[in-house]
Amino acid sequence: MTKHNGNYTGTTRRKFLAKTVMTATAGLATSTMLGSSGCSNTIKHPSDLAVPGFIGQGDVVVLQGDSITDAGRNRQNEDRANDRGALGSGYAFLIAARLLAAQRDPELKVYNRGLSGNKVFQLADRWDKDCLALKPNVVSILIGVNDIWHKLNGRYDGTIEIYERDYRALLERTRRELARVKLVVCEPFVLRCGAVNDTWFPDFDGYRAAARRVASAFDAVFVPFQSMFDKATNDTPPAYWAGDGVHPTIAGAELMAQTWLDIVSPA
Repeated sequence: MTKHNGNYTGTTRRKFLAKTVMTATAGLATSTMLGSSGCSNTIKHPSDLAVPGFIGQGDVVVLQGDSITDAGRNRQNEDRANDRGALGSGYAFLIAARLLAAQRDPELKVYNRGLSGNKVFQLADRWDKDCLALKPNVVSILIGVNDIWHKLNGRYDGTIEIYERDYRALLERTRRELARVKLVVCEPFVLRCGAVNDTWFPDFDGYRAAARRVASAFDAVFVPFQSMFDKATNDTPPAYWAGDGVHPTIAGAELMAQTWLDIVSPA
């Protein structure tokens, strides 16, 4: 892959979270939601997006991305499937825990190979080792925030077009090597607090749209994280879900995991 310029209270917790997920996703099938910069995005209800049986017996699931996926994972144990430390402390760990408990499949393997700071081309640089070599049946990718963040802070000169081109090339390569692989493309997201201000827009919404186009082109399952958080912030401050506007809090990670599972592996 060519390197681009730049450096590289009376309510129980369960009821509260269930209510939050319902609030964040209800009514999306028939309504048009406002995105983080005011742009409209027609989103289906998760029940319409859900893919029953997507994750099967003995599947290998690889979760890929940047620091949001990484979430402080122990790289020394990264080759151990279903290892608590290797899965980090974010949404990837929560997805793995719920999948393993629900499916009760000793052969199901879940790996977290997110790496802090990564942009799409850096995923490609390590794709052989951190994806293809694991022979996954399911690959889930959340990538894009660094492609704009590092541009804003002068460490990268990429564009939306480069992001989409590199993303497509990565998935083409994946499909060539793993013909039966099932793909999940997660919508990149930010919340208007912390490091995120008006300078991020409207470009950031272009990255979101590009990710959606990529998902459609490769018949991948699409998980609308930005739309989920936009809905959640209607009645809860953005910092509750992501203190710096980028990295989810515990509540944010739980909301992500529940939404991912509602779509990718519905009960």
